[in-house]
Formats: sequence, C-alpha cells, structure tokens
Amino acid sequence: MSFLLCIPVLLPIVGGIGLLIANFKERMARQIYVASIVVANMILSIIFIFAVPHQEFTLIRFTDTLSISFRVDGLSTVFGMIVSILWAVSTFYSFEYMKHEGKENKFFSFFTMSFGVVMGIAFSANLLTMYLFYELLTVATLPLVMHAMDAKACSAGKKYVMFSIGGASFGFIAIMLLLYYGVSLDFVYGGILDMSKVSGMEHLVLVGFILAFFGFGVKASIFPFYSWLPSAGVAPTPVSALLHAVAVVNAGIFAVTRVTYYNFGMDFLRGSWAQTVAMVATIITIVFGSAMALRSTHLKRRLAYSTVSNLSYMLFSLMLMSPAGMVGGLTHMLFHSVLKITLFFVAGAIIYKTGREYVDQIEGFGYSMPITMVCFTITSLGLMGIPPLMGFGSKWNIATAAVESGNPLAYVGIGALIISTLLTTLYLGSILIKAYFPRKELDIKTLNKDVKDPNLLMTLPLIGLAAVSIGIGVYPSPIFDVFGSIAAGVF
Repeated sequence: MSFLLCIPVLLPIVGGIGLLIANFKERMARQIYVASIVVANMILSIIFIFAVPHQEFTLIRFTDTLSISFRVDGLSTVFGMIVSILWAVSTFYSFEYMKHEGKENKFFSFFTMSFGVVMGIAFSANLLTMYLFYELLTVATLPLVMHAMDAKACSAGKKYVMFSIGGASFGFIAIMLLLYYGVSLDFVYGGILDMSKVSGMEHLVLVGFILAFFGFGVKASIFPFYSWLPSAGVAPTPVSALLHAVAVVNAGIFAVTRVTYYNFGMDFLRGSWAQTVAMVATIITIVFGSAMALRSTHLKRRLAYSTVSNLSYMLFSLMLMSPAGMVGGLTHMLFHSVLKITLFFVAGAIIYKTGREYVDQIEGFGYSMPITMVCFTITSLGLMGIPPLMGFGSKWNIATAAVESGNPLAYVGIGALIISTLLTTLYLGSILIKAYFPRKELDIKTLNKDVKDPNLLMTLPLIGLAAVSIGIGVYPSPIFDVFGSIAAGVF
C-alpha cells in the first residue's frame, strides 16, 4: 500500500506536462481536464494520508543513508491537508480570473505541476527528498511568477531565482553537516544527531542549523531575505494567493520545522546562541513586515508584507524549541493560510472586476461589492486576532508558548506580536474604513457605477473560506488536540 504515496506527487506533475503537450484550444475542455486532476488528487491525497500513515515507500535508493522516499506522519498530514484542499478551491477561482490574463494553457500546466511538487515536499520521508522537491518548487513556480513576461515580471522572476538559489546553497551545506554528524537524514522526531560525533563540534553543528534556518527560511521570507515575496506580487492573483500565501511560503515553514524538530532536535538547540540568532531574526521580521504593510498603498503588496510578518509569527513560535511552540507555529500556519488566501482572493476579485489595485481606489466598495467586502471584513478581523475568529486562537497559542518557555527573549517577541497586531489593525482597518465610509464629497454611485461582485466561481470560494474561518475560530479544540499530539511526537 505504501507505493500509493507516489500518486499524489506524480499525478499532477504528469497531468501538467500532458496539458502542455495537448495545448487545449477550448477553455471548457481545459477546465474539465485541470479540475479532474486537481480534485482527484485532493481526494486521493486525503485518502492516502489516513490509509497509509507511517508507512514508507522508497522510490530510489542511492546508499544506505541516501534515498528518495515518501512517508506520512503528523506534520505531513497538516501540510498535505492545507495544500490539497486550498489548491482545489484556488483552481476553480482561477478558471474565472485567468480569462483576462491569457496564456492559460501554460499557466494551468505549471499550476498543476506545482501541486504535485508541493505534495512531494509534504510526503518526504527524509531531508534529501524534501530538498529535491523544495528546489523543484522553484523551477515549477518560476513560470507562474513570470507569467506576464513584461519587465516587472522578469525582474521579479530573477529576484525569486537568486534568493531561492542562495537559500538552497545554505541548505545544502546544512545537509552535508547533518549527513556527517547524524545517523541518517530521516525525519525522526527529536532529531538524528549522533552525539558522540557532535561532542566537541557543537558550534559547527549550530552553524549548520543557522544555515538551514536562513536557507529554508528564504521561502518563508525571513529578514533580510524577504524582498522576493512582495516583488512576486506581479504574478496573477491566484499565484499570489496560493503559491505565495500558502504553498511556497508554507513550504519554507514546513522545511524549517523539519530541520528543527526532526533533524537537529529541539533539545540540542534550546538555549544555544543559534536559537537566539533565529529568534532575533523572527522578532525583527514580525515588526518590519507589519510596518512595511502599513506603508504600502498597493493592495496586493500590502498583503504580501503582511504575509512576511505573519510567517515570522510561525517561525518565532517554532524557535521557542518546545512542544507548545510547535503547536503555536502549526496553528498559525493553518489559520493564516485560510485567512490570507481569502484576502488575496478579494484583492483578485477587485482587480478582475475594476482594474483598481490601490487602497485609495476602493472607496465605497463595501456597498458596490457587498459579498466580496463582507468576506474581506470577516477575514481581516480574524487576522487582527479578534475573538472568536480564527486568528485569535493561534496568536493566543504563540503568546502562551512564549510565556511558558521561560526564555527572556520570548517576552521581547510577545512585545513584537503586540506591536504587529496594532499595525495589522491599522493596515487592514484603513481598507475597511475606505470601503464602508467613503469621503462625503465623492459621488460613489457615479464613481463605482460599474463595480459589482464577480460571478459564483469567484464568490463561492470567498464565502466558503470566510465560513470556515468563523467555524474553526469558534470551535478550534479538535485542531489544537491534533497539533498537540504532533508536538508530543505521538501522531
């Protein structure tokens, strides 16, 4: 049964290549083809996650310690479920949005292939496999970032590649150190270091962790390696929403979680100078990202900087090197994914229907696009951390984990979270004020006479995601319990 784990990885990759070869002329035929692959892969992924837990399948074995292998554990389940479900939702949204972008065969080909690559990261059984698919993700998503092929898109693509290659280099060095100082590259909760080899070389191994943290942290937009993410906002909105608010950036979070808790081990790292360096970087990024979001007048760019900040919420919690910190990080990864993809979908709906991209251009939209802006309002309040909506629970988990850690630097982190929350209220609240309380001197009916909500392909995902954010926010206990089991090494 374990060989089935290859299917969610290979099906979208082969299907995406097939789309390039087939080169559909009819939009409906292409949509049926893509939807069939994505929905089937979502269903199969969920089935296999629960059907073959902790079974390992080796696709290629190079040596006793080096192989391309797949396995599902608790952490794989979290990331795999997030990606599978949100990818399907984003696909149907994309069918409508991409009508005005053009080059749909190319877009949906790489969009579909990227699904399989991300599932390869989620189902990786060891660091080598994860590294392979992690780098393939850059290759698969680059054409999506550069979709328009204009000067801005090409510049964003170059920056994305440069940052990704730099991060990959750091990560590769860390892998070499783990290969020598570890018993294997497998993901084992608690770490795989051979302490007899590490003895006397602790500082070198800690350097390896820092390289891994910043190397894999590039995709998580850790300061100072963040600028590729706002630049990538030139990509079509479905790319910004899914790949740069869920899949690519969460792949960075997932990878950092793996190397921290499953390779180096939190017991080895806790209390070290490496933990301090990593925590300081996350604290800086939390405040910096929120401040830059407040300064940004471009709607998608504001959301991108918001993502920069929120990713470091997760990293800060993970760097507490405790089970509670892991729960906080995973909770915010899930909650932020649902909230931020909704906010990007709203931005895309506004751009699609009006062509307006700046915050100052959406005055009165609360009345012209009521469904769209209600969904934006709900998820904005959630991201601010207003109880009982989704974001409150994850921020609470992070703050309580910080207090429980006893680390003095954790209290500085709590201060950063408070500052960031205030800034979040300002940069999202200002949008809501413009949408619902336009200036009196403006003739909103004339100004927005052609502004209205998009069709059901775009509004249904918004409504569904907003409803999920309310439901999980009101009743998060089952999710907290599952994440607690993962952090305890039980699941």
